[in-house]
Amino acid sequence: MKKTSTPLLTLVSHLDEFLRTPEIADYPGAVNGLQIANSGQIGRIVAAVDACETVIHEAAKVPGTLMLVHHGLYWQGVQPVTGALYRKMKASIEGDLALYSSHLPLDLHPQVGNNALLAKALGLTALKPALELKGQAAGVIGKVKPVTREQFAKRISKAVGGNVHVAPGGPEVIKSVLVVTGAAGSEVARAAALGVDAFVTGEGPHWSYTTAEEEEMNLFYAGHYATETFGVKALAVHLSKKTGLPWSFLDHSTGL
Repeated sequence: MKKTSTPLLTLVSHLDEFLRTPEIADYPGAVNGLQIANSGQIGRIVAAVDACETVIHEAAKVPGTLMLVHHGLYWQGVQPVTGALYRKMKASIEGDLALYSSHLPLDLHPQVGNNALLAKALGLTALKPALELKGQAAGVIGKVKPVTREQFAKRISKAVGGNVHVAPGGPEVIKSVLVVTGAAGSEVARAAALGVDAFVTGEGPHWSYTTAEEEEMNLFYAGHYATETFGVKALAVHLSKKTGLPWSFLDHSTGL
């Protein structure tokens, strides 16, 4: 059977439009979009949360791979191409690996976004954008059939496949929830101002726990990595359906 391949630039053009990459403001180190090109043809898609060395080396074993990540190469800003960055670029170029990164555009996307997908996995309905970051709503608010704090924590744990840490500051019975994946725990006071019973995020600073208590809101830390596996998988599925290219997920959990 002849293997299917698709021009890299065709895929990049679609991703940029689908994710609204040029329109979404983000942190300077995000560098959303194509970060490394390959020789021009793509034969398979790999999804991963982080563009870390272990994952890049694994993805680069098959030439003509497009790797979709949530956290790209340049979070530390402009830096010398030495050490780990050099090794990652070298492995990518020698392995004919292309790398496309999407941070906030993937977080807030209504179809394949981390926030929308986690919210749906938790049974939230009547979803609407909420909590402004970088000039746009980065999270989602939704309603949930009344559920106890303990039951909801178990539901989150099942959805993310891992442990959930709870700051039990709010009502015992939860009816409304804000979801902002990743490291949004520092936004706890702004989340409480939205009037929700619970805030689900990945991680937060030490003081976010006591702030949640003081703001009388339940705060659930479900893991930065665990809450951000949803988007890259869904994006890979979307691109696979559009192109017929096979896809896979490279799991390299940090446990954080």
